[in-house]
Amino acid sequence: MEIMEKFKKKARSNRQTIVLPEGDDERIVNAAEAVLKDKLANLIILANDNEINQIASANNLNLDDATIIDPKNSDLINEFTDLFYELRKHKGISKEDAKKIIKDPLYFATMLIYTNRAQGLVAGAANATGDVLRPAFQIIKTTPGISVVSGAFIMDVPDCNYGEDGVLFFADCAVNPSPDKEQLAEIALTTADTANKLLDIDPHVALLSFSTKGSASHELVDKVAQAVKIAKEKDSNIKIDGELQADAALIPDVAKRKSPESEIAGKANVLIFPDLQSGNIGYKLVQRLAGAKAIGPVLQGIAKPVNDLSRGCSTEDVINVITITAVQAQNE
Repeated sequence: MEIMEKFKKKARSNRQTIVLPEGDDERIVNAAEAVLKDKLANLIILANDNEINQIASANNLNLDDATIIDPKNSDLINEFTDLFYELRKHKGISKEDAKKIIKDPLYFATMLIYTNRAQGLVAGAANATGDVLRPAFQIIKTTPGISVVSGAFIMDVPDCNYGEDGVLFFADCAVNPSPDKEQLAEIALTTADTANKLLDIDPHVALLSFSTKGSASHELVDKVAQAVKIAKEKDSNIKIDGELQADAALIPDVAKRKSPESEIAGKANVLIFPDLQSGNIGYKLVQRLAGAKAIGPVLQGIAKPVNDLSRGCSTEDVINVITITAVQAQNE
């Protein structure tokens, strides 16, 4: 079964409510109709009634099963204002400012999650990543025990025997430019958890470097090796190793020569890159040169599912991210 079909089947089995704050974007509205028609999730769409009705009418879309809320004129404004004020008053915010902020669709959507009216949020088609994440940091916050949010891509590589029959998780490819050793360890742990929860994969985690087990000496290599040690201290059951070069992590014959004692080398299905540059470059190379399907980024480390779209996303991308967010919400 194709990987997105697995996600869709799982999403349908226990429908979650996902909020879409960008209801004035045509791609979002088109995706919303497809999600509702395919019964992948229940949807709350934030938009002015006239604007969304115009988009739906122009594209012959049926949104009857969606809940449409205008955050500037909602009955929830006073409740959300009071809650947000309590959350942020230590920062010197006034009630008046809280009311203005809460009418922003991204903040309003995050409050819907905070109050359990929705289980997940998808945005970013018309907003920068920082704008999507800021309300999540302020209201939902990170998962207990995790201090860093990261972005994983699910790479589905055709005609590939590596990873989990060609499926691998790459992180962090979206958020942290230069994680330190503690952050790198957390990224490894959260990505392993994501792989297990989303696709029932037994994660074999490789922290990548330009060195395999001391074949090179450099402070960047030391950071990766130290991150492995920290991750093992935090979770003694995790299957993890590093530092490993990419070929040693993936290819059994190379692993036998470069790291014969490793239980991960040659078997990795979760690849943790040492920084954002290498992660972003790596996933794009595999996507373009190997014809892989890159699904994501799936954001990790936030206490409830919040996912960020690319501003260049297609309608299909939006459908896929909504589906994955719904599956994440099932696991919360």
